Amino acid sequence: MPLAFSEPSTPVLSRQNTYTRHHSRRDTHPHLLSSRRKPRRWPLVLRFIKGAIHLEVLVPVLLHSLFTAFVVYLDTYVFDTVGIPNSIIPSLSIVVGLILVFRNQTSYNRFWDGRNGMTTMNTCVRNLVRTIATNSYSTTRGPPTPAEREDIERTIRILMAIPFAVKNHLRAEWGAAWAIGGIFGNDVDERGTAAFNPDYAGLLPSGLQGHEDEGLGLPFQLTFLVDGFIKRGEQRGWYPAPGASQMQAQLNSLLDAYGRMETIKLTPMPVAHLIHQKQVLALFGCVLPFAMVDEMGWWAIPIVSLVMFTLYGIEGIGSQLEDPFGYDRNDIKMDALVGDSKTEIDVVLREWRAHCKATDAIWRTNRQNHGNRCHDGENSLAGEEKMFLQQDLFLRVRPTSAI
Repeated sequence: MPLAFSEPSTPVLSRQNTYTRHHSRRDTHPHLLSSRRKPRRWPLVLRFIKGAIHLEVLVPVLLHSLFTAFVVYLDTYVFDTVGIPNSIIPSLSIVVGLILVFRNQTSYNRFWDGRNGMTTMNTCVRNLVRTIATNSYSTTRGPPTPAEREDIERTIRILMAIPFAVKNHLRAEWGAAWAIGGIFGNDVDERGTAAFNPDYAGLLPSGLQGHEDEGLGLPFQLTFLVDGFIKRGEQRGWYPAPGASQMQAQLNSLLDAYGRMETIKLTPMPVAHLIHQKQVLALFGCVLPFAMVDEMGWWAIPIVSLVMFTLYGIEGIGSQLEDPFGYDRNDIKMDALVGDSKTEIDVVLREWRAHCKATDAIWRTNRQNHGNRCHDGENSLAGEEKMFLQQDLFLRVRPTSAI
């Protein structure tokens, strides 16, 4: 699947819907997308739609209510009594409580591990971008050449694309980086929205050949390009052997985080546990009306409904958190986290470009041409002037001397 995109300037992250009728957004700041909050017009106790699991548990709760009504009808109009001793309820409650605690704790651990995996991946990307932006030059040859700067920017853009690739890989959105019409070039995802992302596609190098249709994940494929850049940087004298080794360690940590998130995605809860959990909940809900009918009468219907709503709600939350990489409101905010990471690196890349232009202009002024960058023999400068030291980024005043 060849990608016929040139390498345009880094696209600016779209901030659509930054203003709505009910609330306003502040200006750009770190974590703009992932930390968005809007004032709640209703207390959480009165929320029944957004973020709640009421609709998911509505059917089982309704069925248990109908069954309770049937039991009360039999007890009132058909038999003298159908009640059983309510001492059986505490024994079943212990079993139900243990199962639900295990279910929710396991699901939340998966959610937390997935979020930590995203943090580890973003941290590794930050470390690699920082190292590349500040250390990609030679102290003896001066600032990087235009071809070398293009190689640096290409690699930084690939690092920006890796979180996008991981997000789409975990959501099984194959072809999100490819033009519509390929083998995996789906025009819509599971939500019915466009899976193809032009911002993401614009970050990938021109002519990249994807192999998702052959079983190779795009995140793993992109790490080969970053590793190749590290090797080239070492050969150019940009990174000493320990520094290159540390960069590869960061790349390995990134792959490790990606693999742990992939494990969460590909390892569902054991089906035997899910079957037994559903059956125990259904059994408890069927026994509860018989234990309450003698004392509660018709009031057993709302009481049983409330109890089963509580239990099935806990089970529903665990079901949502089991796969934390989807589109549910309670899932990890994958799109926001990836968008914030791209916005952050966009700023670094723009600053690096401006810094390179200023540094290169000063270097040309001091050396007249690129050929004098190499210091050898009688033409070499003495003392500290032999070394080119790149000035710090993010300084308001550009450096006045490059050596």
